[in-house]
Amino acid sequence: MQQRSSVADLAAALRGELERYSPGEKLPSSRTLVDRYHVSPVTVSGALAALAREGLVETRPGAGAYRAQSRRAAHAGGDTSWQEVALSAEASPDLVPRSVDAGGVLATLPEPPPGVIELNGGYLPAGLRPERALAAALARAGRRPGAWGRPPLEGMAELRAWFAHEISGGTGAVSASEVLITAGGQSALTTALRGLAPPGAAVLVESPTYPGMLGAARASGLRPVPVPVDRDGVRPELLARAFRASGARVFVCQPLFQNPTGTVLAADRRAAVLEAARAAGAFVVEDDFARRLAHSDAGPLSGTLRADDPDGVVVHINSLTKSTSPSLRVAALAARGPALERLRAIQIVDSFFVPRPLQEAALELVGAPAWARHLRTVAGELKVRRDAMLTALARELPALSAPYVSRGGYQVWLRLPDGTDEAALVAAALRAGVAVAAGRPYFAAEATAPYVRLSFAPAAGVAEIAEGVRRLRTAWDETAA
Repeated sequence: MQQRSSVADLAAALRGELERYSPGEKLPSSRTLVDRYHVSPVTVSGALAALAREGLVETRPGAGAYRAQSRRAAHAGGDTSWQEVALSAEASPDLVPRSVDAGGVLATLPEPPPGVIELNGGYLPAGLRPERALAAALARAGRRPGAWGRPPLEGMAELRAWFAHEISGGTGAVSASEVLITAGGQSALTTALRGLAPPGAAVLVESPTYPGMLGAARASGLRPVPVPVDRDGVRPELLARAFRASGARVFVCQPLFQNPTGTVLAADRRAAVLEAARAAGAFVVEDDFARRLAHSDAGPLSGTLRADDPDGVVVHINSLTKSTSPSLRVAALAARGPALERLRAIQIVDSFFVPRPLQEAALELVGAPAWARHLRTVAGELKVRRDAMLTALARELPALSAPYVSRGGYQVWLRLPDGTDEAALVAAALRAGVAVAAGRPYFAAEATAPYVRLSFAPAAGVAEIAEGVRRLRTAWDETAA
């Protein structure tokens, strides 16, 4: 780690690391801190004293330093206890109670504390983002005539046409008039769930699946019902059975490089999935989040389900965020028929429109020569990172297995031995200096086994991936002992 030469710098570093320790847990010894940060004992003493004055650390003579116990927040006036009753009351006892819980997303969305290697996120690191191209696109967009005026409520026509071409694979199966521009894929997913399923209804989901989708469904008062996924994607016979048993009218899936397993829906299952939905009079929400995250050895990609569906069964989501920057929150929601009108109405009521400068910047970016170069760079780098992670896992943690190695996406879904306490492993990993994601939040019901998800996208490079896996082995040794 970079050398810290002052008390203030060391205090800042330790302040960022405190979240890795539970209240009352002992911090590393002064000698350990001296070696880790290459500072003098006087600097360590000064930094700990500064944190103690802030109430963050307790120093005990002869025993060391400990993270301070949480203090009750100062009373700000008023009694808010009545809100527990108000927020828990449901309009009808027949409805599924809403569960507004962002825990599954918060486990991977925030940046980790300083010094912690991020193997749990879902965004590209700064070195892989097209930041120069984004900056140039934003500058050009800001100078366009009308750039700061109101855009069309459905989104800019040129951007809708570009997404329609991408979704249809150039076949013309999707028209610009069938596309809505949304503020990122999560917004599109929430709009689709709210628009297609009434409160209290069941919604079928892959198992395991993306926790952000489960959170959005539950926050809308929907009941996620899991349908198992194997190496070839969701199992159509179980999907048809789940439609009959649950009465669901929506199935949410990720046919390409599914999160977290990385699987691709097999060619001989695609028609069966659409037929199961048609027979149930149901929609398929296709979350195509990883199409621009294919690895350089992926080969030709299957087309979207939406391109094979003339009847409006498939509602398609396609986002630019994962392949560019977490702050370029521009996505498309494609639908047909009355469903499109309902989704459009929800979009308008919720947010009016996506800011025009952001849409203009997205259009400038995807139309620039740098766009194709960027996608080629990402494809090559993701393959290198995937291979580096698998090599490190084979060397450091041979007892753990990856059931499926994907050629797209950014994660490895790692099966742990039966009886492993995955929560304890994740906590120990954070203490060891690496953030990984527990598998439990990816299951709508009971988990079939213990898992962790490791992401190779957000790390600075292959050396950091190898070091992160080495730190995970330290955590594994601690919890397996």
